[in-house]
Amino acid sequence: MSEQYDVIVLGSGPGGYVAAIRAAQLGLKTAVVERENLGGICLNWGCIPTKALLRSAEVFHQMKNAKAYGLSAEGVSADLNAIVQRSRGVAGQLNKGVTGLLKKNKVTVHMGSGKLLSAGKVQVTAADGKTEDLTAKHVIIATGARARELPKKGGKADGKRVWTYRHAMTPSELPGKLLVIGSGAIGIEFASFYNDMGSDVTVVEMMDRIVPVEDADVSAFLEKALKKQGIKILTATNVDTFEVGEGSVKVGLKGKDGSIAADEFSHVIVAIGIVPNVENIGLEDVGVEPDKRFHIKTDEFCRTNVPGVWAIGDITDGPWLAHKASHEGVIAAESIAAALGNSEVHPHPIDRRNIPGCTYCHPQIASVGLTEAKAKEAGYELKVGTFPFIGNGKAIALGEPEGFIKTVFDAKTGELLGAHMIGAEVTELIQGYVIGKTLETTEAELMQTVFPHPTLSEMMHESTLAAYGRAIHI
Repeated sequence: MSEQYDVIVLGSGPGGYVAAIRAAQLGLKTAVVERENLGGICLNWGCIPTKALLRSAEVFHQMKNAKAYGLSAEGVSADLNAIVQRSRGVAGQLNKGVTGLLKKNKVTVHMGSGKLLSAGKVQVTAADGKTEDLTAKHVIIATGARARELPKKGGKADGKRVWTYRHAMTPSELPGKLLVIGSGAIGIEFASFYNDMGSDVTVVEMMDRIVPVEDADVSAFLEKALKKQGIKILTATNVDTFEVGEGSVKVGLKGKDGSIAADEFSHVIVAIGIVPNVENIGLEDVGVEPDKRFHIKTDEFCRTNVPGVWAIGDITDGPWLAHKASHEGVIAAESIAAALGNSEVHPHPIDRRNIPGCTYCHPQIASVGLTEAKAKEAGYELKVGTFPFIGNGKAIALGEPEGFIKTVFDAKTGELLGAHMIGAEVTELIQGYVIGKTLETTEAELMQTVFPHPTLSEMMHESTLAAYGRAIHI
């Protein structure tokens, strides 16, 4: 007889394990099915260990520039193996933490590959080939995504010369000359890390600017900053030819004018997006519909087109971010609890306009809501304010005077439409604007808010004031 649950979650990444814990908190008998590592890609091979690597690079960068702070650091060097081991240790610690949280909340874990046999039945195949059948009133699909391969002959990641993010986190050697294909968050973060470590780095982007989802002003500022650090940036450029050799990769790069420049690199990181893990999990058997990019279609409460089957995280529509997956996990769990008769929970729909994005390069990038261009396209009449880091006392004291904060408001209503930042610690600052947008704040509330001094957050206030011609410190 199969084991019975209220909820089965396929995948234990930042969406899956959060969904399972919230479901258990609501009194639902819950199970998680995981084929590899509890915590998923984010915790084990993504968000967390990459930030550990970047922290090491940041400290190394500061050590090399100690003189600017009146300090002396002689003979500074980096131990790549030790840096990687620290990163893996951080991931391992958090993996144990997720294991403990699931146990604390009495979530049953089934290790193996899960497949839907019907809307309420899941078959789990363990590593040794043994199978067991589980049944549940509801199933949440949280199987995530994997790195997209370069669609060129020879472009398949081999872990030696051609890397995905996973290979780039555990390198056996420091690249002498590195090509990063793709300038989204993953590509730019690794470009920043390896540049700080001493590699000769080139970033190639097929769009006409790097980090193309960001505000155009942020893109322009970042490109200038990265070039100043020694990173080569090639925009409006495609990979035309790709040949992997024993000790190098020969690449033909096609520019906007159609000309092809040949170059040779010791290593290549492919960071051109993700592919949802929809294969071999039974979606076709139960009739779950994918969209044109093969992500699962869901409504604002994470329901699929099949009753009792839900989907969250990277397997659904973007943005493909860990915090979006976690939030959807809570929404799905609470919606299931409500469907099963719990009148104490009040699930809310996901609002993608209020999901922040962060990139942990140097300088950092953070944003939420509409860019200036997107707001104009949507027909808004705008009030836009920008305030530079050089006008902030805390930024100058930190030795981080490069960057700016930009706010975009609806001129008619004062609604905060978007906020875009580049500079030191902006990935921490952005949440202030996220809360403001969620509370539907206007420029009036932000202007009337008292910001502490001296802090970087004062620039958030000044940027708002600047949008209405009232900035004090510029």
